[in-house]
Amino acid sequence: MRGKNKLGNVYLFIVFLILYTPILYLMYYSFNSGGSMRNFEGFTLEWYTEVFQDTRLLIIALNTLIIALLSAAISTILGIIGALAIMYVKKLRTKNTLQTLNNVLIVSPDVIIGASFLIFFTIIGIKLGFTSVLLSHIAFSVPIVVIMVLPKLQEMSSSLIDAARDLGASNWDILSKVILPYITPGIFAGFFMALTYSLDDFAVTFFVTGNGFSTLSVEIYSRARQGISLEINALSTLIFLFTIALVIGYYFINQRNVKSAAAGVRKL
Repeated sequence: MRGKNKLGNVYLFIVFLILYTPILYLMYYSFNSGGSMRNFEGFTLEWYTEVFQDTRLLIIALNTLIIALLSAAISTILGIIGALAIMYVKKLRTKNTLQTLNNVLIVSPDVIIGASFLIFFTIIGIKLGFTSVLLSHIAFSVPIVVIMVLPKLQEMSSSLIDAARDLGASNWDILSKVILPYITPGIFAGFFMALTYSLDDFAVTFFVTGNGFSTLSVEIYSRARQGISLEINALSTLIFLFTIALVIGYYFINQRNVKSAAAGVRKL
């Protein structure tokens, strides 16, 4: 048994090494004064200074953050409604159909989704730019939130709702004081997943951005095509660290919710 555990740990170590080595390589050369990714000539923060002095890049970063926060917030609300709708559908066939339709958007290739949105926005006359990017990010984030919230709803015992009804709670009281507090970990998970997906998305965004509007992923791609610049390394490092901060923040929020729930059980 110990041998199997050691083998599993070695396997995980190799997997994480393969995943993180390119990122660490990129981060390492973001401090290179030589201006290339071949020879490390010395430590410098020049490329990070250039990032913060690039007004256009800062505006694009702000656009990306606004899109991510708005799409995550809206998709979280819609995802909660969608998960509740799926959970409380009475017909099993209808419930399975809704879950399948939700999962199809997750497994569909981003290129197909992006091209579909491009055709759709062109047909209905929506100008490519902020609105088209926001709508597309909401669309592909909602299924993610549903996937995060639905298991928490399925874990919740129906006796909690029955007890609330016996005590005279209205439907709104049940939703706001019983269901939503119980599924809070799933809501936070869905929000942060939607936020990171929006920040990182390239394929869909590439199709629906217009002239005068861009996001960081599209901008990095455009600059990389013009030639390797360590400013891209610095920018990518900052994005990676920001994503790590989001994950750590979610972890601590989740831990606090678990401790609060445990404290509530002990009081009972």
